[in-house]
Amino acid sequence: MGLTIGVDIGGTKIAAGVVDEEGTILETYKVPTPPTADGVTEAICAAVSEVSSSHTIDAVGIGAAGYVDDKRATVLFAPNINWRHEPLKDKVEQRIGLPVVVENDANCAAWGEYRFGAGQGHEDVICITLGTGLGGGIIIGNKLRRGRFGVAAEFGHIRVVPDGLLCGCGSQGCWEQYASGRALVRYAKQRANATPENAAILLALGDGTPDGIEGKHISEAARAGDLVAVDAFRELARWAGAGLADLASLFDPSAFIVGGGVSDEGDLVLDPIRKSFKRWLVGGAWRPHAQVLAAQLGGKAGLVGAADLARQG
Repeated sequence: MGLTIGVDIGGTKIAAGVVDEEGTILETYKVPTPPTADGVTEAICAAVSEVSSSHTIDAVGIGAAGYVDDKRATVLFAPNINWRHEPLKDKVEQRIGLPVVVENDANCAAWGEYRFGAGQGHEDVICITLGTGLGGGIIIGNKLRRGRFGVAAEFGHIRVVPDGLLCGCGSQGCWEQYASGRALVRYAKQRANATPENAAILLALGDGTPDGIEGKHISEAARAGDLVAVDAFRELARWAGAGLADLASLFDPSAFIVGGGVSDEGDLVLDPIRKSFKRWLVGGAWRPHAQVLAAQLGGKAGLVGAADLARQG
């Protein structure tokens, strides 16, 4: 199979890109994300039609945030779009006349990193995305593992604290409440409120109050040595690394790939994650340690992965 299109559905924009067999994006087209479910479907079709106008396309892969069924056809549930048992594959295929594969967006990103990014050379890889929430993907034996019903690797909703913080999914104590961009901001606000004298740089970057702290402020302040910002990253890393240690007990991969917006800070967050992983890995003194690697494809991973999964069929 030759050229395929990957579609990445974001909160503000939908991106479609033509991708070759080497994972290179040849052309992209973006449209704003509409507010309605039907509008999103129409926007996907419009973006695909636009970007395919000057290429011969064999198939289309769509990355959707939500639960996708085992046939890679129906979005069972999407938290940010009103899709409930939405037959997205059939709807898009009818409009564009090309084969379509629908996949969870975190699985797409994981596959993209495995095929063309940090996972190259590994057969067994676990990916996590530390963004607003926490997502993931499982590649074992060179295959994306989706589970019997297609909804495996929802790592963010593993309960790590019984009766802990309320999660948007309705449960309590989910991992993403302690290891995510949202958690990072919460840690920084709490610490700045408790010890404002240690958060002078951080507070100055916002409106001078803990409530004005944003994620971008924490990163900049941490690089400048702000004690509260650095400590907020350490707290996030403690939870992230401990969670990876648990996943190592389940899957025993050769590598963990950490992506998402939080991971863009590089060693500022990855080094303490590695330390926490080593601290909490059961039998760590006597067993091989998986590598903890930074994702390489950035925001392109989902689009590239979706396109390649369409190529796989």
